[in-house]
Formats: sequence, structure tokens, C-alpha cells
Amino acid sequence: MRKVPEPHDGTDAGHVMVLMIGYVLLALLVVTVVAAAGSLYLGQKKLLSIADGAALAAADTFVLSGGSSTGDPGTLLNNQGVLSAAQDYLAGIETPTTIGGIALAPGTGAPDGHTAYVAMTAVVHPLFINFLVPDGIPIKVTSTARANLEL
Repeated sequence: MRKVPEPHDGTDAGHVMVLMIGYVLLALLVVTVVAAAGSLYLGQKKLLSIADGAALAAADTFVLSGGSSTGDPGTLLNNQGVLSAAQDYLAGIETPTTIGGIALAPGTGAPDGHTAYVAMTAVVHPLFINFLVPDGIPIKVTSTARANLEL
């Protein structure tokens, strides 16, 4: 004997709606996290670009060394010149709105006398999750530039 299926009473419709709401919330969460990570990455790249410019400006503060009997003349940098040039560069640029508190970090200078080393710190305020991290996320970048004298 064949069994006749019972009519569908529609109780699954509510379960599918809950599942759809869950998937939409999960998708929104993923989009939020990706957007926040992307804005953090872009903030780091903007700060690195600023540090590159400051290092390049600092490398231009070289003085010519007199050379020696065995070597050719070269370039010399000093810590104060590098620090001063990097500060002047920071004062002359427009800072991005997504990055705050841009400052030179300790260690900025010319440790070997030939390479301008610039370290910077800043705070990035990521998209959508400012309420979770109201003070922002601190980042640090370093950049170097070297002035070479070609003969």
C-alpha cells in the first residue's frame, strides 16, 4: 500500500529566514573586517610614503668628506642634520586625515654617517570600527636613503 504524503504546513519558512539573516550578518561582518584591514594597510602605506620623503630630504643634507690619501671623497651625514631635515619635511607637508599623531621616532639619524635613517610613528583610525578602537591603532615605519657621490 502506498503512503500518501501529508500536506506541507509551511513551518520551514521561519527557519530559512533566520538562516538568511545569519548569513547576511556574517557577510556584513566580513565586509567590515576587510574594510578596516584595508584602511589600516593604506594608512601604513601613506605613512611609509611620508617617511620615504623625509628620508630623501634628510639624505640631501650631506656634506662632502675631504677623502684621504687612499680613498675618494664621499658624503657624510650627521644625526642633527638628518633629524632637522626630517622635521622640516614633516612641517611642510599636508597630513592625511586618516592618520593622526605623526611623529619622528627615536633612532632617526645617521647611524653610519652615510645613510639617513628615518623612523616614524602614527595612529591610524580604521573605517567602521572606530567605536571599538577609539584611540586608533598605532603603527611604526622606517625608511632609509643614502646619498652617493658618483665620480
